[in-house]
Amino acid sequence: MGYDAILHRPRWTMRLKIGNLIAKFTKDGPIFRMTTQLDPINQRILAELVANARIPISELAARVGLSKTPVTQRIKQMEEMGLITGYRAILSPLKLGLTHVTYVEVRMTDTRQIALDRFNDGVRRIHEVEECYMIAGGFDYLLKVRSRDMAHFRQIMAEQISALPFIQGTSSYVSMEAVVEQNWMAP
Repeated sequence: MGYDAILHRPRWTMRLKIGNLIAKFTKDGPIFRMTTQLDPINQRILAELVANARIPISELAARVGLSKTPVTQRIKQMEEMGLITGYRAILSPLKLGLTHVTYVEVRMTDTRQIALDRFNDGVRRIHEVEECYMIAGGFDYLLKVRSRDMAHFRQIMAEQISALPFIQGTSSYVSMEAVVEQNWMAP
């Protein structure tokens, strides 16, 4: 895999190309983008895989109008590019009895990297935290917590989330209904 780098001193910009990825480094930080656009066939392959990752290659090939070998090669290429990062089973939270969704804003007492790392390590160990995002704004993290009911959520908050390091405070918002809940689809 080759690379090239171009430094534009007057604009303080450095551009680095590695395979299908361009990294542009500016005084404000790096910006990454893919150099390869997905052709319509790869877009259709991705849409089919997002809908059903267990689809047989023969059926996928028929749906996109190719034979099995080129479809297999295209999938392998997208995996090697890092576009497809894995395959997994998607469980039904409702069938598992996890019908209660709460979003929790977390404000930290310390935002130095060591404090963030300790918080990140701790929150990853709480199984009921379905998603966790570091946020730029009026708070530091946003958690999506799935639980059986309000009593179960209160237990998770009291025994696990509140025990995480460097938490200054939290605010919780209970979801009444999921209006849109979907996996990302290829354009």
